[in-house]
Order: sequence, then structure tokens, then C-alpha cells
Amino acid sequence: MGDLRSEQRVIIEMGMGNDLHGMDYTKAASRAIEDAFRHSSLPLFDVTGLKHDQMRVQVTVAVQEPDQVNVAALVAKLPRGRAEVTAVFGGLNVPTGGDTIVIAQASVEAFLPPQTGWRLKPSRSGI
Repeated sequence: MGDLRSEQRVIIEMGMGNDLHGMDYTKAASRAIEDAFRHSSLPLFDVTGLKHDQMRVQVTVAVQEPDQVNVAALVAKLPRGRAEVTAVFGGLNVPTGGDTIVIAQASVEAFLPPQTGWRLKPSRSGI
């Protein structure tokens, strides 16, 4: 792994997820990460020829009880790059009579080493 200070952030996405019954902080955090993924696409790899393992993925999830998040399970679900997950205090617990709704927030950031010396490949769509 290279020097983290020299990396370039190439994407930031945010997401929100919840668990309506069961107060499962990992489930809510997983849904927040999935929500962030639904808002992004990384054609960067197709047009540059970069390998996915060159990307470091840093995920921060915020819930009311961060120590209840299974970060290893979340790392295992991340599909690309060298993944790190950190759980911090945030999100919301919303009491609803008998249950408590857990609301999690996630920030997904992707970093690459400094990029020089490459060119974009021709578009397959012809545009």
C-alpha cells in the first residue's frame, strides 16, 4: 500500500439505511452503504485500464451504537478495492411504541494513487 497522504479521492457518495424491527445496526449500516452504491458508477476503470485493487475504499457509517456494528461483515460485502469500514456515533434511533427504528448514514470514499501518464481509451458507445 502506498503513502495515504499522496492518494487522490476520486469519489464520495452518501447513503442512508434503516432497520425497522430488531435494532440491527449492522443491517442498517449495510443498507446505507448499498444506498450509496446505487447513486454511483465507476467507469473510470474501463476507460483507463486501472485495476480495481489499486483503489482504496474508505467507508464511514454513523449509528447511535457504533460498537454494535460488525465492521468485518461490512468489509466482506464491499465489491471492489481494498476496503476499510469505520463505525462512528451518529444516525438516529427512533422509538415507535414497541420497536426502535435504527437509521444509519454512510459515506463511501474511493482513493487512487496519483494518476499520471495514462490516456482515456476510445468510447465503446461512439459518443
